[in-house]
This record gives sequence, structure tokens and C-alpha cells, in this order.
Amino acid sequence: MFSKRLKSFLYALQGIVYLLKTQPNARIHLFFTISVIALGIFFQVRSSEWMLMIWCIGGVWATEAVNTALEELVNWISPDYHDKAKHVKDVAAAAVFIVAIASAMVGLIIFVPYIVRFLWD
Repeated sequence: MFSKRLKSFLYALQGIVYLLKTQPNARIHLFFTISVIALGIFFQVRSSEWMLMIWCIGGVWATEAVNTALEELVNWISPDYHDKAKHVKDVAAAAVFIVAIASAMVGLIIFVPYIVRFLWD
């Protein structure tokens, strides 16, 4: 039973590696993930702010993973252009965009006061 659980984690890690190797937007998400973590450490943000940041980071990564999975599935099922396939891919990409914009807004709400204090105090 333990080996099945371990394999499931390994499969998930393979999915993350696949995302980073094949999806340019995942590499952008990685850059912002590292940047946000570095800023959080630098500004010593509160634990409640860490929780929001972790939730946002996880949300962006999860939606990017689902978007990639849907794109792969649609490309497999419908290798030729089809309007419905395009709509599925566009809506999945929109989900990532919506979560990323909301996360950026959370980041601004958290970090702008720290940056202002840092620059003007």
C-alpha cells in the first residue's frame, strides 16, 4: 500500500516536471512563485499573509496543471482544428488567467504597503 502512495507522488512530480519542461507559462509562474517567496522572506510578512500567498500560488499552479491536462487531452482527441476544441482550450486558459490576475491583486494588496514603507521610511 505504501508503494502505491509513493508511486502516486512520483507521478505527480513527473507532472510538475512535464509542466516546467513543456509549458512556457509554467516557467513564468515559477519565476513569480520564487519572487513572491523571496519578497515574503525579505519583508517578513505575517503568517496570515503567507497563508494567502500560499493559497494563491497553489491556485495558479493547480489551474495551470488542469489547463495543460485539458490541452493535452483535447489535442489527443481532436488533432485537427475544431471550434469546440478551441473553446475548451480557451476557457481552460481563461481559468488560469483569472486565478493569476486575482493572485496578482492579492500580491499587490500584501506587498505595496511593505514596499512603500521600505522606500519612504
